[in-house]
Amino acid sequence: MLREHFDVLIIGAGLSGIGAAYHLQRDCPGKSYAILEGREALGGTWDLFRYPGIRSDSDMYTLGYAFKPWKEQKAIADGPSILKYINETADENAIRRHIHFQNSVKSAAWCSKTALWTVQVERREGLEPAEYTCNFLFLCGGYYQYAAGYTPDFPGLDDFQGELVHPQKWSEDIDYKDKKVVIIGSGATAVTLVPELAKEAEHVTMLQRSPTYMLSRPAIDVFANRLRKLLPAKLAYDIVRWRNVLLTMFVFQRSKKNPEGMKKYLIKQVKKRMGDDYDVDTHFTPGYAPWDQRLCLVPDDDFFNALKDQSASIVTDHIERFTASGIRLKSGQELEADMVVTATGLALEVFSGVALSVDGAAVVPAETYMYKGMMYSNIPNMAVSFGYTNASWTLRSDLTCTYVCRLLNHMDDSATQQCTPRFNGSNIGESEWFNLSSGYVQRAKDKLPKQGDQDPWMAPQNYLLDIKNLKFGKVDDGTMEFRRATG
Repeated sequence: MLREHFDVLIIGAGLSGIGAAYHLQRDCPGKSYAILEGREALGGTWDLFRYPGIRSDSDMYTLGYAFKPWKEQKAIADGPSILKYINETADENAIRRHIHFQNSVKSAAWCSKTALWTVQVERREGLEPAEYTCNFLFLCGGYYQYAAGYTPDFPGLDDFQGELVHPQKWSEDIDYKDKKVVIIGSGATAVTLVPELAKEAEHVTMLQRSPTYMLSRPAIDVFANRLRKLLPAKLAYDIVRWRNVLLTMFVFQRSKKNPEGMKKYLIKQVKKRMGDDYDVDTHFTPGYAPWDQRLCLVPDDDFFNALKDQSASIVTDHIERFTASGIRLKSGQELEADMVVTATGLALEVFSGVALSVDGAAVVPAETYMYKGMMYSNIPNMAVSFGYTNASWTLRSDLTCTYVCRLLNHMDDSATQQCTPRFNGSNIGESEWFNLSSGYVQRAKDKLPKQGDQDPWMAPQNYLLDIKNLKFGKVDDGTMEFRRATG
C-alpha cells in the first residue's frame, strides 16, 4: 500500500481546490500539500459539465480569483473559457504537479493523540491502494454529487420511447438536431440550454412547474474592457470586481428590504423584452420573493430571443406522467418529445461525500454547527470551501483560503497542533444555513449541518463583513480551541 504524508490535503481540483493551493503556496510556503482529485482532469464543475452552452451564472470579475485578472472579452463566460482560466492558474503557479488524479477520497479519520487525519482513497484500476495522512484537511470538492444529478421518479418514465438525458451526463454523441426537445426545469441550466438547443432542434419546450426570476445583462462588459486598455490589468480587474460586488450586494439588499418592489422591477424588465401580448404573469412571475432562490442570468437576452422567434416556448404545468411519445400534463395537454432533458437539479452532499470520524466516532453532519461558514463544531483541523448563495462562489472561497492560512500560521506561532471550534450551545439559536427554497436544498435539508443565529456560528452572506471577520478578525477568538497533540 502506498502511504504518504502532507501538512495539508486539499480534496478536489476544481475552482476552489486550485485557489486553495495558490493561497497555501503564497501564505504558508513552508507547508507541504497535495490535491486529491477523483477524476482524471482538473476543473471540477467546469470540466464535468459538457452540455451545450454551459456558462457562468455570475460575472467572471467576481467568479474569477482575486489574484488572477480575468482578461477575456466576455464577462459572462462559457464553460471552456472558465476551464482554460483554471488550467492557466494551475500551470502559472506550478500547482498541477501537486495533484494526485484518480484518487477518490472515501473516508477520513481524525486521531487526537497524533493530531493527524488518515485519509482512505479509491484509485483507478491497476494502482495499488493508497493511504494519506495530513495535519489539516481542506475540503474543496463542492456541494453536489458528481456521479449523478437529481431526476424525480416520474410516473411512466419507462414508457417513454425517446431519449432521456440529465445535463450532468451530457456527452458529445447526443444529437438533438431537428428533434422535438422538452427541457424539464426552470433554473440556470434550463435557461442556458433552451437558446442553445433551439439553434438546431425542431423546437424546444421548457416545461416548468413554477417560474423563476430572470435578469438580463450583456455578456460583454464594455466598461471593463475599456478600463483594461487604460490601466494595468490587475488594477482594472480590482476596480470592476469591486463595482460588481457592490452592485450585487445592493440588488440583494434591495430585494430583502423591498421584495415587492424588486419583484415589480424584474417582471417589468421581462415585459419590456417579451412585449404586452406575452403571458408574463403565468410564465415569469414566481410565487416566492426575489432571492428566496437565485436569480437566473440571461446574457444578451438569448433566452428571450429564442421565445420571440418561436424556436422555443414555455409551458407552465405539472407532469401527470410520461407516455411513449412524450409527456402528459395535469391540464390534459400532451407534449410530444423525441428527447427529454431533465434539468431538475443536483444531488446535494456534505463533506464532499467523505465519511468522517473523530477519535473513532462517526461524524453526523446534521448534528454539527458550522463555524464561520467553513468549519464544524468539534471537528479538529478541517475546513470546507463554500461559496455564497447570493453572490459569486469564489468571493467567499478566496476569503476562506485566507482564513485557513492564517489559522495554520497561528498554530505554528503558538506551537499547537490542533484547532477545534467548540460549541457549547448556550444562548445560541438556529438559523438556515442554506437560506434558499430551491428544490436541491429542501431535498437535503435533514442532512445539512446546523447554523446558529449569531457569530461565529453563522455565515452572514455578506462579503464586506466576511472581509472584516476572516481577513482581519482574531483567529484565537475564544471559540476556537488550540491544543497540542495528546499523544
